[in-house]
Amino acid sequence: MNLGDDLYREIILDNYKSTENRKSLDDATFSQEGFNPSCGDDVTLYLKTDGDTITDVTYDGMGCSICLASANMLCNSLKGATVAQAEDLIGRVKAMLVNQEQPDFPDGAEDLEAIAGVSKFPVRVKCALLSWNTLHQIVQEIKSKPSDR
Repeated sequence: MNLGDDLYREIILDNYKSTENRKSLDDATFSQEGFNPSCGDDVTLYLKTDGDTITDVTYDGMGCSICLASANMLCNSLKGATVAQAEDLIGRVKAMLVNQEQPDFPDGAEDLEAIAGVSKFPVRVKCALLSWNTLHQIVQEIKSKPSDR
């Protein structure tokens, strides 16, 4: 084990314990539940948008430390992002976890690198991706809505 592993473990634990983003959002523009039947993880994402910008994002639910840490990191990395930036981030996270690609995250999303080690444990990848797959469903819903412009 090296210093990097310890740091990543600490980042994951800190995000798992954080309650800042763990709440429902009564005035959410979009919400979606994600469920992993193989392990019981159950997360609901709440997004508030102003046009094409994500002004707030929170989550609620139950799950393992990897699942909830990943959901918290998702929230921290998306506030103020556009829908297109969210879609790009989904692709980067999936490439890191599924294809074991070297992560390259924009400023403000660097903590996501902490979950890269999950890719070594295929059974846990679903846990880390649950909130991201749920976000993908929301992005698809947003993109399918007629534009008001």
